[in-house]
Amino acid sequence: MTELKPRKSLFNPDVKRRGIYLLPNLFTTAALFAGFFAIVQAIQGDFERAAMAIFIAMVLDGLDGRVARLTNTQSAFGAEYDSLSDMVSFGVAPALVMYEWTLRDLGRLGWIAAFIYCAGAALRLARFNTTLEVVDKRFFQGLPSPAAAALVAGLVWVMLLAQVPGYDVRWLACALTVFAGLTMISNIRYYSFKDINLKKSVPFFVIAAVALSFALVAYSPGVALFAFFVLYCLSGYVLALVGMVRGKKTAV
Repeated sequence: MTELKPRKSLFNPDVKRRGIYLLPNLFTTAALFAGFFAIVQAIQGDFERAAMAIFIAMVLDGLDGRVARLTNTQSAFGAEYDSLSDMVSFGVAPALVMYEWTLRDLGRLGWIAAFIYCAGAALRLARFNTTLEVVDKRFFQGLPSPAAAALVAGLVWVMLLAQVPGYDVRWLACALTVFAGLTMISNIRYYSFKDINLKKSVPFFVIAAVALSFALVAYSPGVALFAFFVLYCLSGYVLALVGMVRGKKTAV
């Protein structure tokens, strides 16, 4: 009879025994609040605030993990809590904001598109939590849920700034929502930026590019952020296409 191997834990045993820490979970709670605030604002019809709240949740979500690592306060509870917060802020909130803004006008097709995005976010987070020890840390498998949320919320924000009614772009919004949901559960790889060493010296043009980025965001936050995440979303497909071309050349 074949001996069954014990299942490998997703977390470091030392981390798993730790309790609940206040500091990183404060950031996670703040991100969760921002996502919930976005839902409330969408129901009330203030879609600009709703979109901005999702971007604020992105910033807070990026801080909680870094704070936990810097202060050595990582825990299994924090990891699970972060995933649940992400599901609300980057799964439910963007889908509801988009639905209330324009997908409602498409009837059944609208809520199906919103559900595809919501389900894609849930599946993306579940897959991420179960492949922590397998995947290459330099890349994400599938579009990260915060980036997908920025894509959806960014479209709403930009159209509001341009004073374009949601009804006029309802088909574009539907296609973008479905596209973001399916890209999250795809096998397209996206650069994670986790191997960037901030202590390492960089060329002068890098600092100039950072300064230019800050200027663009300050000039028009909605347009600049939406443009960045559109490029980031397309970058995965470009890398996949380049990999396919190189693979064909190697085979030849």
